[in-house]
Amino acid sequence: MSVELLTLLFFGSLLVFLLLGTPLAFVLGGVSVVFLYFEMGEIGFYLLASKMWETMQNPTLMAIPLFVFMAILLEKSGVANDLYDMMHQWWGGLRGGLAIGTVLICVIFAAMSGISGAAVVTMGTIALPKMLERGYDKKLALGAINAGGGWGILIPPSILMVLYALLTEVSVGRLFAAGVGPGLTLFVLVSLYIGGRCWLQPDLGPALPPEERADWGQKFRSLRAVILPILIVTIVLGAIFGGFATATEAAAIGVFGALVATGVNGQLSWKVIHEASIATMKLTALIIWILFAAHAFSTAYTALGAQSLISDLMAYIPGGRWGALAFMLMVLFFFGMVLDPVGIMLITLPVFLPVVQQAGFDPIWFGILFIIMMEVGYMTPPFGFNLFYLKGVAPPDVTMGDIYSSVIPYVIVTLIGVLLIILFPGIALYLPNLFYN
Repeated sequence: MSVELLTLLFFGSLLVFLLLGTPLAFVLGGVSVVFLYFEMGEIGFYLLASKMWETMQNPTLMAIPLFVFMAILLEKSGVANDLYDMMHQWWGGLRGGLAIGTVLICVIFAAMSGISGAAVVTMGTIALPKMLERGYDKKLALGAINAGGGWGILIPPSILMVLYALLTEVSVGRLFAAGVGPGLTLFVLVSLYIGGRCWLQPDLGPALPPEERADWGQKFRSLRAVILPILIVTIVLGAIFGGFATATEAAAIGVFGALVATGVNGQLSWKVIHEASIATMKLTALIIWILFAAHAFSTAYTALGAQSLISDLMAYIPGGRWGALAFMLMVLFFFGMVLDPVGIMLITLPVFLPVVQQAGFDPIWFGILFIIMMEVGYMTPPFGFNLFYLKGVAPPDVTMGDIYSSVIPYVIVTLIGVLLIILFPGIALYLPNLFYN
């Protein structure tokens, strides 16, 4: 049977079972094992077992439950409330200041947590009602929270970056360092968009009246709220970038910092630790099973002759290697509308990586573009996860239509950021080259 027909049957089977509602891990693993058996016979099972054992020996896997545990503890610690009060006092006097400040908190939260959704749920609960009370445009506020919330997978530490590093065998530390510049770039672009629109249309984000603005004494006292978050971020990322600790060791340090932050805010208890541990176990088990299934998928599709097929296919795409890059990003954009980011990563990376290597692209640089497109997937309808997270915590008068339409300008701004990173690769590669030569 030709590789083209095998590919059609392979992906067709995946699509059918996904549409039937079968869990992603079972679809990827089950279909891959069946095709691998018919292609290689019983030796395929030994090949899979060997690959699974090799994956289990990777110490980087330990970073996943640690970062998840850290994120859940920080969500329960009350840090976000203190950060919002600080932001309210510093930024509230500017047009659109509350929205820009909310985006800034999302940056800080992303740098502490490593997962998407945490900032969306937290800011949707705390900041959204306050902005609506102050007369902010509903769509402006919703879009700001959605856009900022997605940065949890881009600004290190990041669970998706750990998975990308495991699947592509690149350095986690280099990938973490590469995420800082693009994350700050997107923050600047989104802030400029909010500030520019509110300057031209003051009714979209009115400034606080003078009598409600904080004096300088209150502003500086409020900065105490950022001490613990900044300390946690500095210790975790400083340990990785400085070469003092691996990503796994830095994650353990981050968990200790999250425990301290939770204790300082008076939220540390056995109940909180128990709830965070159970949630961590559930999420980690899900991630690891999907990771195993991904390796089965990669092994099976390679055995079917994927590399030769992809090389031949890319020869028909106009524009050379840049045309191939545009095609891959377009595929990721449309996949992001209907699949979850982990699933997209596991389905596309085995197909895209040979193309990236053949085109001579830096896998770290491509990894950042990939992660940003996953971030876009989190906030694009109809199935962006952050859209549903936000709907779950938004006031009753906020409709799903409001949330869907609110993300359009922010998606455009994010795609402009992707274009800048393509035109100026140093945005992503400067820090990795600085810290890791």
